[in-house]
Amino acid sequence: MSWYLYLILAYLFVLMGFNFYRSKKVKTQEEMMVAGRSLSVRVMVFTLICTWIGSGTFIAGAEYAAKAGWSSLWLPAGAWVGIIIIYFLAGKIRTFGKYTIGDILEVRYGRFARLFGALALIISFTAIVSYQFRAGGYILNVVSKGAISVELGQFITAAFVIIFTAAAGMVAVAYTDLPNGIIILTASVLAAPVMYHIAGGWEAAVQTLPAQHFAVFNKDFGAHPLLKAGSYFLATMFLLLGVQSMYQKFYSARTPKDAKQAVALWVVGTIVVETVVIVIAIFAASYFWEPIKEFEILTRVKAQVENGQIQSAEIPDALIRQVEQEVQNGNIKPDQLPRINNDLFAGGQPQSLEQLNRLIREKGLDPASIVLKAAQTIADRGGIWMIVGVLLLGAAVAVVISTGMNYLLSPTTNIMRDIYQEMINPEASQKTMVMMQKVMIIVLGVVAYYLATNLTSVLEMSYFAYTIYGVSITPALLAALAWKRATRAGGLASIVGGALITIFLKSAGYIWPSIMVPAGDPNGDPWGIPLIYPALIFSIVSLVVVSYLTKPPRPEELKELFPDKA
Repeated sequence: MSWYLYLILAYLFVLMGFNFYRSKKVKTQEEMMVAGRSLSVRVMVFTLICTWIGSGTFIAGAEYAAKAGWSSLWLPAGAWVGIIIIYFLAGKIRTFGKYTIGDILEVRYGRFARLFGALALIISFTAIVSYQFRAGGYILNVVSKGAISVELGQFITAAFVIIFTAAAGMVAVAYTDLPNGIIILTASVLAAPVMYHIAGGWEAAVQTLPAQHFAVFNKDFGAHPLLKAGSYFLATMFLLLGVQSMYQKFYSARTPKDAKQAVALWVVGTIVVETVVIVIAIFAASYFWEPIKEFEILTRVKAQVENGQIQSAEIPDALIRQVEQEVQNGNIKPDQLPRINNDLFAGGQPQSLEQLNRLIREKGLDPASIVLKAAQTIADRGGIWMIVGVLLLGAAVAVVISTGMNYLLSPTTNIMRDIYQEMINPEASQKTMVMMQKVMIIVLGVVAYYLATNLTSVLEMSYFAYTIYGVSITPALLAALAWKRATRAGGLASIVGGALITIFLKSAGYIWPSIMVPAGDPNGDPWGIPLIYPALIFSIVSLVVVSYLTKPPRPEELKELFPDKA
């Protein structure tokens, strides 16, 4: 078993010891949920970086970059714009000084908006936690060189994240994020030029990768590449503008001024990290392009066998058809074709699922693990490069742990504040609130682990989680903070309508597969239109129209968020 694994586990045990030490100081609801409102600018910057930079960047974003090339920058670019916008609201959020976004929603839209907002957040964030666990499985599988399966790695990751978060809440999250954030930033910046050098630089990438990897809008985006690029941009922007984990960090700052300063530095750190991770993924994909295509071809044929579309005896012909299709699409070049065919048929013609699985393990490379493979490749060079590679592996672990903790703590805060304390037991003691939140962390963690065991694509799950949150919460939340004319009925219609439209369109792929593009793919887009467009349009239009059709809010309803203008 690789010594990388022991190094990673040692780092996790150090973090665990730190969290148990911190947990002794957590006695109140405020310490559990918002770290006693004591975070400095330095701690705030790195915990904000860790809040956003997770497996969505290192796994889903890197997978997207490996498949689509430079056009994958549309995915993180939405977050960069979102951070710039949120800069102007950070001080106001900290001045409001509560615990969850439900506190804001209730002030403007009433208790039902708080409840439905909490439900949408719980669904979205539990999905996000699930693919952090999946990403942890990838990491431990890679660093152990296959000795730990992805499934066992998921379990180990889930156990660490759940224990970390339950131990000390926001205190553990924020102060764990400080070393994690430093590792993430340092490792990413150092590893990018090293991977560029190993891959042979720009000319080698141009010769190896498809021409579409260098397009502004990759034709493989779907039926409408421009719309697909825009959907990724909007999904990340609207998630970030309303993401509760970030708002909790603002509530945790010492002062409103500290919150704004932290956001200004946060945008720089986020742009740097997300850009260099894409650089690493693209040049690593250039270096491992043939194993990536072999993995994709083999997994597609495996799915056809499992779905009953082809019989075992038809596997060789199906593989040949898939290879020919990739050549026609320009994804496999003439000089790559003989080597790929040799790998796929080196041991004879595969005619069973067992043989396909063996080929996937031995010949293929899952693009979701491309950054991890890059880290291992760099470390295997030895010398100073070994340190850079190990740091990048450490960064991958850090993002999974920190993001998993952030997004596991946040929905349990909603359960306790927005549901239990507000609607069931308003007189609950501080001790009861802290203890019950720890129980809820364990319960939601187990649910997220169950989802992880049934997860097929980190990229698709992240896109769905981003979308349902961004369309159901963010429009109403931003209107609550910046538009005095928004009414209770308008906000509630936006929250409920946005969530229902997203769930309906996502389910359509399983109910009516014929309407999906690509045809029959449940992860495709209904009629080729990314689901965020109809869902977001419905959410915003219903917010505006219903608000203008109902009476304006009374001055007393505005005074908490607009104290000088009510």
